[in-house]
Amino acid sequence: MPPSEAATPTPSTDPRSGAALPAAGRRRWPWMLALAALAAAGGGAWYWRSQSAEPPVAGKGRPDAAARAVPVTAAPARTGSIDVTLNALGTVTPRNVVTVRPRVDGQLMRVAFKEGQIVRAGDLLAEIDPRPFDVQLKQAAGQMAKDLALLKNAQLDVERYRTLLAQDSISKQQVDTQEALVRQYEGAVQSDQAAIDSARLQLTYARVTAPIGGRVGLRQVDPGNIVHASDAAGLVVIAELRPITVLFPIAEDNVPRVLHRLAGSDPVVVDAWDRDQKVKLATGRLVTLDNQIDTATGTVKLKAEFGNDDLALFPNQFVNVRLLVQTVPDATLVPSAAIQRGAPGTFVYVVNDDRSVAVKPVKLGPAQGEVTAIASGISPGELVVVDGTDKLREGARVELITPESRAAPPAGTKARGPRAGKGGP
Repeated sequence: MPPSEAATPTPSTDPRSGAALPAAGRRRWPWMLALAALAAAGGGAWYWRSQSAEPPVAGKGRPDAAARAVPVTAAPARTGSIDVTLNALGTVTPRNVVTVRPRVDGQLMRVAFKEGQIVRAGDLLAEIDPRPFDVQLKQAAGQMAKDLALLKNAQLDVERYRTLLAQDSISKQQVDTQEALVRQYEGAVQSDQAAIDSARLQLTYARVTAPIGGRVGLRQVDPGNIVHASDAAGLVVIAELRPITVLFPIAEDNVPRVLHRLAGSDPVVVDAWDRDQKVKLATGRLVTLDNQIDTATGTVKLKAEFGNDDLALFPNQFVNVRLLVQTVPDATLVPSAAIQRGAPGTFVYVVNDDRSVAVKPVKLGPAQGEVTAIASGISPGELVVVDGTDKLREGARVELITPESRAAPPAGTKARGPRAGKGGP
């Protein structure tokens, strides 16, 4: 055997020492080589996959942190005018409330209104039995006719007495007595006329009419009952609804501003909103304020008047009142959602030109709806983060998106549909 062939190990020799292997070792050796090759191949595959899946870091061939920028929605601060309003809880109060009572005693014959009806001043509400008052009127008229006849006769007698006195046929005393009797009958006739007027007035009161216009409430007395002028409940209650007023309190610190607005020529606008402050019920004007401050609460009552043509305001209803006291022009306005509160106080996230954010403390001005005025801290035109602030901090990088794109699915994805052959096209 050539020397080169003698140096080459065979499957029956140990590859390290060249010694002959036993028979059992010769059988295990191919399997060990196969397992080693598989282990090496698996390790290489794992290393290659881990290197390709791990995002590289900056400076080592990987993208920087900009790839992990926080998606946010931003809006620029703008210049505009904003209204300064005072908010309060008010109570709707009718301008006039009248309890309709009968002015004469008698039996209630008829009720001429429907409960909840809108009536006008002078409309008939009820009728009381008029017959007793008609009898009184006739009695007064009869007495007046009697006294008029006596007066007429006395006047004729006094003329005769004066003629006889001129002829010196009677004494002057008889003429004076007759003239006194004429004056007595004249007084009786005047009293009879007053009795007639009183009876006619009582007859008029038998017809109960509405003293004001408004909505009538529930009927307090049914027809057939005897009613009296002294009844406390009366017949019905009328509340005037057009126009209607709202009473509401404000803090005493705001009284000077309100007085200044009332002194001006322009009306002070007042809005009434529902309990949830989502629906405006009516718009009116401020009428006046009370003449003293309540020492227990430190507030003063104000009264506003509303036309209430659509009857949106109801007596004793609770409403949220917004009183316009000032309009601030050329204010820096931002969405209220951009205002944040934390350790720095009140602040906003401002987007820089390099798409990083900076925390800027701000001083707030008045707010109106979803807009807030900034007294100091930022300037018009600066971008402030409106949505996505929960993951931000000083210096964080952001990606500007729109609200529509935030709700849209990621780019490159497709909506799954039915497969061909399984109900699809």
